[in-house]
Amino acid sequence: MKNILATLIALSLAAPAFTTSAAEPKRIVVCTVTTGFRHSSIPVAEETLQKLANESKAFTIVEFVRQPAIQVPQKPKKPRDLPPTADDKAKERYANDLKKYEAALAQWTPEIEKTAKDAQAKLATGITDALAALDPKRLEAGKIDGVIFANTTGDLPLPDKDGFVNWVKAGHAFIGMHSASDTFHQFDGYKQMIQAEFATHGKQVPADLVAGDPAHPANAGIGEKWNILQEEVYEFKDGSHDREKVRAMWFLRHHPQDPAVARYSAVSWVRQDGKGRVFYTSLGHREDLWSDDPQLSGRVNTPEISKQYQAHILGGIKWALGIVDGSAEPNPAVK
Repeated sequence: MKNILATLIALSLAAPAFTTSAAEPKRIVVCTVTTGFRHSSIPVAEETLQKLANESKAFTIVEFVRQPAIQVPQKPKKPRDLPPTADDKAKERYANDLKKYEAALAQWTPEIEKTAKDAQAKLATGITDALAALDPKRLEAGKIDGVIFANTTGDLPLPDKDGFVNWVKAGHAFIGMHSASDTFHQFDGYKQMIQAEFATHGKQVPADLVAGDPAHPANAGIGEKWNILQEEVYEFKDGSHDREKVRAMWFLRHHPQDPAVARYSAVSWVRQDGKGRVFYTSLGHREDLWSDDPQLSGRVNTPEISKQYQAHILGGIKWALGIVDGSAEPNPAVK
């Protein structure tokens, strides 16, 4: 009897005092606002992020901070002057483009000009109102765990830019896709956080990517190499990317536009920023990277490549949110 009693006491001490429920999904805000170039892939990006949230149940998208639906008439732009070396075909195209420009400009009346200015003012106000969601006080009040910048561009009118990067440093997640590095060119705090500033890109090319850390969640089990059939590969401004401050996830061993030029070309990475975590991937220009719909118009990348991209960003999101483990130790020696 004493042995039975002792066993029951031991079991009661070993058992948890209460049954814990599964962890609540992390809370995310997704921003797709632009004040510069606007990617046509943004709607597909939003759909894909919602799909990943629904399927993984690892995070929930509390809010999409979107561009206000205000159309601004665009004044016709004169074609760029031809270089002295232009051939006859280029000269013919330029002549046709110039005729189209002159015809469109003739229809640009003062009334249209006023309409465009009024619409631009309304758009600017609408963008400012939308971005109020990223006020650090609102993020704290909403118990937001992380923010995603999906193909944002330009100098966004955040209510408190310094407060936003400090909010990340305090222990939250920042995730940037593609042109998130073409955002806040005038804000050093943001550029230091993301560790990149977009400089340029050439034509879309095949990308033979090399893994910086095959074991990391942002690798998503893709392996040592990842061949993307076509993508717009970014080049970053000199001095904006410090390999001593990031852990490379994916990179090229050559210049994006010239495989014969050997060099390290950064593509995706993670980093620790104070107590916060930052994940950035420069991939995500094309709709057929975001979407795995086999019927997607203009598809070049296969649905399998799209699923790899989705796994890549999902792994990076989960890592940034602290759901899964992975090193953020810089790995500048990888070649």
